[in-house]
Amino acid sequence: MYVKRGDDGRIELVSRDQTPECSESLAADSPELLDFLMEESAGGGRARFHASDLAFVRVLEDVIELMMDKGVIRFMDLPEAAQDKLMDRQSLRRRLNGLNLVGGDEDDDEVI
Repeated sequence: MYVKRGDDGRIELVSRDQTPECSESLAADSPELLDFLMEESAGGGRARFHASDLAFVRVLEDVIELMMDKGVIRFMDLPEAAQDKLMDRQSLRRRLNGLNLVGGDEDDDEVI
């Protein structure tokens, strides 16, 4: 996620894509980003639910990787659609990390 900050350093705008306005990258599960999304959704729960989903996706990725590392499941045991999604996420994370667009979160240095 990419953000634009105001003069006071607080997040003002969020974008999924890097734009001239939103050039600072934050992890989707960044507490600061989640707080911003929750504030913006004071009138409705949709944005808050979406922010929770973004944070939870990373948890699920980590659990799947741990289960594969421990031999509980094998990558090939997963449905083909799940394999494709995991491979896409791994590829995206590697590209983002390689470009140093994801910073400040040591957990993002790992695969998935």
